[in-house]
Amino acid sequence: MELLVMAYALKTSCAKNIIGVIPYFPYSKQCKMRKRGSIVCKLLASMLAKAGLTHIITMDLHQKEIQGFFSFPVDNLRASPFLIQYIQDEIPDYRNAVIVAKSPSAAKRAQSYAERLRLGLAVMHGEAHHSELDMADGRHSPPLSRTTIGHTGLELPLMMAKEKPPITVVGDVGGRIAIIVDDIIDDVEDFVAAAEILKERGAYKIYIMATHGLLSADAPRLIEESAIDEVVVTNTVPHEVQKLQCPKIKTVDVSMILAEAIRRIHNGESMAYLFRNIALDD
Repeated sequence: MELLVMAYALKTSCAKNIIGVIPYFPYSKQCKMRKRGSIVCKLLASMLAKAGLTHIITMDLHQKEIQGFFSFPVDNLRASPFLIQYIQDEIPDYRNAVIVAKSPSAAKRAQSYAERLRLGLAVMHGEAHHSELDMADGRHSPPLSRTTIGHTGLELPLMMAKEKPPITVVGDVGGRIAIIVDDIIDDVEDFVAAAEILKERGAYKIYIMATHGLLSADAPRLIEESAIDEVVVTNTVPHEVQKLQCPKIKTVDVSMILAEAIRRIHNGESMAYLFRNIALDD
């Protein structure tokens, strides 16, 4: 709301361009309709446009298609070059590592990392993650019984419920360093469960690399007590308090690329340089 109010104040003051720098775009996971839910990301895009923004700089949107929600240019910068450099510089014997996707939906991102680091790839498949499920909000509750008169409605075929198979790992992680890559780490229960499975399969070190480290609730405590050796996130979201609670959390600075994007837009220079060597699936 503060951003919307400030943008509208600038618009009513006849500002020529209003550029929003939003390193972590909120509600980016709510970018598709689930049953009869709302697409909050589309709503937010419309609000920003109505408030007067003419350009947005952000980083690692949950889905690249979110850029289509906006009626003005969006520069979706990537943090992967910084995270890949961290892997090469800070993880000893990273050549013995394997990149892990904790769900099939994250396989494309993991494949992009694996190809650039010349490493193997493993995919975890199994129980659905809570972040992708509809919450138990009562939408499945039976309606109140009432007497209907006349037409009772169309008889629709019953949808089969999805089975939840046990978590399995497709790929060899025995005697290797496992590096799980994702875009957002918020609730860490899924990551902790994935780390336990990888330990059982023989991985001797487990790293988690993510762009946005929200680390809400008791995430620092769960990470500290888990089999995870290190969680590496960028500083798109402040997490100094979480770092004090858990020394396993490390930060990679991405301010350099944001500052360069601001400079180039201000001077009217091309932004293509910031997207060099970026893979299609990244």
